[in-house]
Amino acid sequence: MNNPKRIDVFYRDRLAGILAETSLGKIGFQYADAWLDSGFSISPISLPLRPGVFYAPNDHFEGLFGVFADSLPDGWGQLLLERSLRQEGVDYSKLPPLTKLALINENGLGALTYRPHLETTLAPLFTDLDELAQDSFRLFEGPLAPKAIDALRYYGGSSGGARPKIHYFDGTDYWIIKFPFSGDPKNIGRYEYEANRLAQECGIATADCHLFPSKLTEGYFGSKRFDRKGQERIHMISLAGLLEQTILIPNLDYAHLFQVLKLIDPDSDDLYEAFRRLCFNAFLPNRDDHGKNFTFLYDEASKSYRLSPAFDLTYSPNKSEHEMRVFGAGNPGEKDLLGLAAKLNMSRQRSKAILAKVKQVLATAKFS
Repeated sequence: MNNPKRIDVFYRDRLAGILAETSLGKIGFQYADAWLDSGFSISPISLPLRPGVFYAPNDHFEGLFGVFADSLPDGWGQLLLERSLRQEGVDYSKLPPLTKLALINENGLGALTYRPHLETTLAPLFTDLDELAQDSFRLFEGPLAPKAIDALRYYGGSSGGARPKIHYFDGTDYWIIKFPFSGDPKNIGRYEYEANRLAQECGIATADCHLFPSKLTEGYFGSKRFDRKGQERIHMISLAGLLEQTILIPNLDYAHLFQVLKLIDPDSDDLYEAFRRLCFNAFLPNRDDHGKNFTFLYDEASKSYRLSPAFDLTYSPNKSEHEMRVFGAGNPGEKDLLGLAAKLNMSRQRSKAILAKVKQVLATAKFS
């Protein structure tokens, strides 16, 4: 397999910039001249829109900036890519980061794509959801037929997170559909659907969701992709990517989320939307609230970043603490939440009303 020394980064069909190995032995990024004239910052904290070569501030992502690392799979998606490449005698763990991006090419989340493309043998075979779910489970138990691995990888795309999932196009919209992971309750899909229904009742903006039918469970949870609008790709960046932080080290605080909102998001209502999600995560509880589960979408109309719809809202009572803390509190209570709102100079009356509404809705929650 060829290992490219340079990767062109495209936003839709426009060249945004170039990633390349430099004489310093590092990976540098530079915006294209035309992009400097009419583009936008693809990572507003680390990559301001200006000439020159940028280098990542740390080694969390093998020399890449967080916005490019967001394009790479982790968890389930990385496992599929590793198993698929192993069939061709390639060790994914030993590939340089630019080669990994070249393998992702147009299959990453968001709007960024990478050229040149590196093609690998991939023979997708469409099967029904139950069969894909069963193959996903078998992948953890032992060897799986090459065609089955290829099908899972084809439909898995550049997936993140631990739970098996596929990317599905229904002819109109793009969806992410999740399957049970080893150790999950059989009806985990229904649980996540219920969590999203409760979030919507609390006033939280979530992606459209659906419980896809199954003969094996009560259904597979599916969420409509908000990085797609028809065939149009939407640029997105995670909180972790913005702050150049890996989620393998849980060192982010909700205060970081609100600081970023104040810095790059001009809509003050998004502060209260984020506070609503914090209250929901605290009282559900959803403790799987790491820095990749908060993302921002670039809005071309306002030329600014906005908080994306909420996603990965899961009932997780067995986790001992939240991935993101509130001023150090791993299991924040009402006092911690209102204290954070006060330090951010948010309306106490509005914050208390949000908290009360969330508690009222979640008092009826049942997961059994």
